[in-house]
Amino acid sequence: MILPITVYGNPILKKEAAEVPRDYEGLQALIDNMFETMQHARGVGLAAPQVDLSLKLFVVDTHPFAEIDEDFNEEPLKAVFINAEILEFSGEDKSFNEGCLSVPDINENVIRKSIIRVRYQDENFVEHTQTFDGMAARVIQHEYDHTLGKTFVDRLSSLKRTLLRGKLNDISTGKKTTFYKVKPNKK
Repeated sequence: MILPITVYGNPILKKEAAEVPRDYEGLQALIDNMFETMQHARGVGLAAPQVDLSLKLFVVDTHPFAEIDEDFNEEPLKAVFINAEILEFSGEDKSFNEGCLSVPDINENVIRKSIIRVRYQDENFVEHTQTFDGMAARVIQHEYDHTLGKTFVDRLSSLKRTLLRGKLNDISTGKKTTFYKVKPNKK
């Protein structure tokens, strides 16, 4: 089932999410719905706060990068991250033009570390500690930020945020339309 995506201006996107308990009812259906929603909206990651659930849960699928960029030379990642914690940031600072389903039609250069080490649980609550680099590391950091109550806009300079104020206001007030279903912010 395709879920509506929460957009910029909704308070849930500014709130640190709660841990997902092992007995969370309907977890597998939620995960399946999040993957379907993300793919329908042509995204590569989606966090639970983006579907109006304050949970430390996100899904990632970097296969679209391989499909659209012939120079993409990484092994694509498709994974579920529950109660993730980034333990270490390392490598170079890399800039990339990021976008976000919760901030439609705004893309800006964001600097992130190129390598991360993450502890997380998969959809069966099996714990993993794994190192990621390249695009997988970037997408994980972007989605992890959502579980901390941050969007990529929070990583931009104050000048850049000021320049984007009108577009961000259009998103938060529902003046910006998208081809995918969104949950309008309350007025």
